[in-house]
Amino acid sequence: MARGLWYQTMEDVYIEVNVLPGTSAKEIKCNLGSKQISLSVKGQEMFKGKLFGSTIEDEATWTLEDKKLIRISLMKTSREAGNCWTSLLEGEYCADPLVQEQMQKKLTLERFQRENPGFDFSGADISGNYAGGGPDFSNLGK
Repeated sequence: MARGLWYQTMEDVYIEVNVLPGTSAKEIKCNLGSKQISLSVKGQEMFKGKLFGSTIEDEATWTLEDKKLIRISLMKTSREAGNCWTSLLEGEYCADPLVQEQMQKKLTLERFQRENPGFDFSGADISGNYAGGGPDFSNLGK
């Protein structure tokens, strides 16, 4: 994304787009669907396409900050560590392999933190099976 970036957590995808200073909200057209997204500023298309994954349309928001930054927040339909998007749109704005690996590690650590709230994973590093959200420990207690 030439004028911005995107990142994700287990629950959400965030998009930040830099626009010319002084841009007003009236000059922005942002359509946020559960599987589609488009953003135009002053009639110029910034991006448009099918999202990599599905989102909850009613929870999607966009804001214009300081008349120079558009922030878009999308809530993922599937909110688990294994749902790490590899691109923002299908076939566009793909994370390079190193960034993708880091995102997957981060989501897996986030999952471990939620499953074990009494432990501090802030300085932890993860190796091994973290693709797909990490190992499944759900059957250990059975």
